[in-house]
Amino acid sequence: MKTRAADREQRLHDLMVAAQSGDARAYAEFLREVAGSLRAFFRRRLAQRPDDVEDLVQETLLAMHNKRHTYEPRYPITPWLYAIARYKLVDLWRAHAGIESLQEPFDDEEESFGSVADAEATEARRDLRRLLSELPDKQRLAIEYVKIEGLSVDQTARLTGMTVSAVKVGVHRGLKILAARVRERR
Repeated sequence: MKTRAADREQRLHDLMVAAQSGDARAYAEFLREVAGSLRAFFRRRLAQRPDDVEDLVQETLLAMHNKRHTYEPRYPITPWLYAIARYKLVDLWRAHAGIESLQEPFDDEEESFGSVADAEATEARRDLRRLLSELPDKQRLAIEYVKIEGLSVDQTARLTGMTVSAVKVGVHRGLKILAARVRERR
């Protein structure tokens, strides 16, 4: 008996294959279903930036549309979809990390009214984003997916298109670089 996730995977796969063959109705249905999933995906990750969710959904759908010819029907579709979504999310984080570092408020409400631990956690997240943004994409993505988001090495390899070995090496080398940079800044 198939699980609900497996049924959904098969349905999205079938819709995309039909869309690649020119079925406009299947493509419209595919986009509608994917848009709902993307909204949920981005809402969970952008709780502090709810205004960015819909923009990111649209950017991701556009990227999927532009890259739909790259989908290989012999592979599951959800890793392909979420890889595109994650790249768009990382692009947003990267863009906002640069802007936020230039516009740090003098009197941040969170730091003023939150606990010292909350302020330290916020500062640590900001520092981590800055450090990660300095890494090459292969190392940064491997660390974000495996160490921060808790994905397996296999899942990360599928999402990024890297080999399992490349993901492991990316995590190891990236962490080594980050440790060295932290030591330098002390």
